[in-house]
Amino acid sequence: MEKSQELSLTQMRKSIEKLGFSTERYGDSTLMRFLIARSMDTEKATKMFVQWLKWRSSFVPNGFISESEVPDQLEAKKTFLQASSKTGYAVIVVKACNHFPPKDHLQFKKFVVYLLDKTIASSVKGREMGTEKLIAILDFQNITYKNVDARGLITGFQFLQAYFPERLAKCYLLHMPGFFVSVWRMVSRFIEKATLEKVLIVTNEEEKKSFIEEIGEDGVPIEYGGKAKLTLIQDVEVPPLEG
Repeated sequence: MEKSQELSLTQMRKSIEKLGFSTERYGDSTLMRFLIARSMDTEKATKMFVQWLKWRSSFVPNGFISESEVPDQLEAKKTFLQASSKTGYAVIVVKACNHFPPKDHLQFKKFVVYLLDKTIASSVKGREMGTEKLIAILDFQNITYKNVDARGLITGFQFLQAYFPERLAKCYLLHMPGFFVSVWRMVSRFIEKATLEKVLIVTNEEEKKSFIEEIGEDGVPIEYGGKAKLTLIQDVEVPPLEG
């Protein structure tokens, strides 16, 4: 780690503690994610970290979202957790054709946290390091206007940005129909530039080949040219995090 990064981390820890919060449970890698997300500005990173602590305490008081809290979302069978990519990142697949705009928006928000927490936990080997990332695959094949949920997409990306900084490695959008392009353009306005740069729309065979090569055949489902079998997220057993 560079000397400047060490100084930023030390300053950030002091700033957090001055505000009455402890950083004892969190390693340098975790704090560094917040610093990177705020361009190494310690003041902004401190504010973001404290907001995250407060949000986590109020929204996830038990430390995790249980499946009993998100029954409708799980019943839709739209989210799948795959084996890790060849770089060790967890891979999550969302089939948009099985999603419909939720009537219970609070449950949907809890579901976003449930799936992100579980996806990250699936790549943890024992103790969380803070550097774990995920690759998301959003499959728009066979969607109709009834499946369109701009609000849900915005919520997902905003949660990633605000509460899971630097967790997203890449997000691939597959089989996007023409009618959805205008929806995506609107959604994109609510996504930070740094996050948008990690989103790749796969439109041709060459891009599909690169998509498979980057993740690795073992992490890409058979439906998309890989060797993996789709596994519903609720059917995957993930050990609880130790730290």
